[in-house]
Order: sequence, then C-alpha cells, then structure tokens
Amino acid sequence: MNGKIRLAGLVFAFVFAPVLLGATGYAEKGKGPEIHAKIGVISILTGPGAAYGEAITNGFKLAQEEMNARAGLRIDLVIEDSSGKQEQALAAAQKLINSDQVVAILGPTLSTEMKVVGPEANASGVPIMGTSTTAQGITQIGKFVFRNSLPEALAIPASIGKAVRKYNLRKVALLYGNDDVFTKSGYDTMKKVSEEMKLAILTTETFQKGQADYKAQLTKIKNLAPDAIFCSALYEEGAVILSQARKMGIAVPFVGGNGFNSPKVIEIAKGAADGLVVATPWFGEKDDPKVKAFVAKYEKRYGKKPDQFAAQAYDGLTLMAEGLKKAGKADRAALRDALAGIRNFHGVLGTFSFDEERDVVMEPAVLIIRNGKFQLFR
Repeated sequence: MNGKIRLAGLVFAFVFAPVLLGATGYAEKGKGPEIHAKIGVISILTGPGAAYGEAITNGFKLAQEEMNARAGLRIDLVIEDSSGKQEQALAAAQKLINSDQVVAILGPTLSTEMKVVGPEANASGVPIMGTSTTAQGITQIGKFVFRNSLPEALAIPASIGKAVRKYNLRKVALLYGNDDVFTKSGYDTMKKVSEEMKLAILTTETFQKGQADYKAQLTKIKNLAPDAIFCSALYEEGAVILSQARKMGIAVPFVGGNGFNSPKVIEIAKGAADGLVVATPWFGEKDDPKVKAFVAKYEKRYGKKPDQFAAQAYDGLTLMAEGLKKAGKADRAALRDALAGIRNFHGVLGTFSFDEERDVVMEPAVLIIRNGKFQLFR
C-alpha cells in the first residue's frame, strides 16, 4: 500500500511538474534555470503603412532567433496584424492579454493605435513597449507603458536646430496630416520649436491620410517663398509631397518628422527625396561593432538593409529579454519593475535608458538624404 502511494506520488510529480513550474523550466545542465516567455506583437502587416510593420516584425524575429540560441531564455512571439486600425489593434491586444496570456506586448506600430491599446494593457497589468510610437503622452498612459522609440519631442528639435544653423533659416511653412495622432503630435512640436527659435511661420497647411494631390497646399507655400518646409507625415503621403513639390519647382529644404525615416521615402520619391532632413536614433553606417553585426545579419536574413524601425524593434525585444533576465521569471509585474530600472543599455541604437516615466533617454543623429541615401547631416 505504501509503495503504491509513493509510486503514485512520483507519477504525479513527473506529470505535473511542468505545470507547477509555470513559465520557468530548466536549461541545459549546468547553465541555470530557463525562462520561457510568450510575448505578443501588434504590427501593421497589411494595408497602408505595411512597410513599417514589415521592418518592425523582421527586427523582432531576428532578435528572437538570437535570444533563443542562448541558454537560459526562450521567447515565443505571438504576432497579430492591426492594419493600422485602432479597433483591430485593440481586439488584437485583448486576444493577446486574455486568450494567449502573454507576459508582455511589443507594439502597436502607430501612436494612434497605442492611444487605445496602451490603456487596455495598463489596466490588465501587462507591460507594453512601443518601438515606433513617438507622439507626446505615450508613456503617461500608465506605469505599464514603455517605449524605446525616440519621441518627436527629442527628434524634431534636433533636426530643426541643425537645419536652421546650416541654412540660416528665418521663415518657414508647416505642413502636416491632421487626422492622425502621430502626425498631429509632430506638427505640435514643429510649431513649438519654430516659435521658440523665433522663426516666422508663413502658413500652416493640412492634409489627410491617403490624399494623392497636394498641389493646392504646395502652390500656396511656393507663393509665400519660405526658406524651408517642416512636414509631419507618414512615408506614403510624405514621399508624394516631396515628389510633387520638386516637380512644382520648390527647391527649399524639407525637415521631416519621424514618419519620413523609411527607405520607402527614397523608393517612392526617388531623386525628389534629396535634401530631406530628419532626426533618428538609428544610423546604419555608424562605426560600432554592434551596428555592423546587426546590419550584416539583417541583410543576410532579409536581403535588404535595416531601417530605423527594424533597429528599434530589434532593440525593443532585446530590452524585453534584459528585463526578463533581471526579473528572473516570466511574470508581468516583475518584468515591469525590471524594465523600469534599465539604465545605460548599449544596443544597436546607441546608449539607452528609461527615465522615471519609462520614456527614452538618448541622443538622436541628424541625417539628410543625398544621392538617394541617408547620410549624416554635417
């Protein structure tokens, strides 16, 4: 009888041990415990803006492969498509939080989406990190909301300041998409910086997503003869604006918001993209071993060079892995606390820290497109 009880106990322990361990198993002998974490991804995979989502998802997958090749941590990604729509992004978040029981979420792609997804994740106690959300107020949504994407409030002052000094700008025109949180936030920062630098704002023109003809706005701007145009747009609209402006004989410099930081701008606008000035945390030509290794791996894996969005995603998942290792387990609250404490992390974007509001502390690089290529703006 006692022997049978002991045998039953051993069977129970063997069968149910993985359940009792939860998300922590055992790594290879002698290499310590293994943390097994399921992380959700919300990205634009279809529809307008899919080039952002493709680069972002590629960055996550490359980082995942590297993390999983090392003992001690196993990451599973559950990827959902938002198509850039708020309601679809929210539904994806609810699925990831409640059905898939992820420990954290990376994304969504747009600040507009984060405005509805962030509160849902925060209320559920799930850490969420935006790797491409740059509008003001993102991390103020709640203590579980992070981002490693350089906010417009840091990027735009750097790009405008450099352009003003280089070109001796005095009068400017502002142009932005007024139906998107991200592009509106970029415009707000452009206006604020222009006023602080005592620039004369000759006009402010607006447009909507998907618009194809900008001749009315550009004709007005051309007649006012500004020294430069400050434009906040996503890459599809931004590239068309550049193309139409150059065809109309508008040769002044453009200073773009974060939406212009995509090779798609050059692909669509071609030579018309030359002269565009942007600020970014990412410069693929940087003389840094981490950057060189990442570029080489990404190019070998996907047949193209990584852009800012791929790099931010790669660092975003790497930061999550760092947080999981610090937490010592795949636990939502413990991961949140571990992430909040990360300082001086050296990634492919450079040296990165979270501030007290879980926002970005780092220096941007200012780039210009010359001869169809992003280069340092000197």
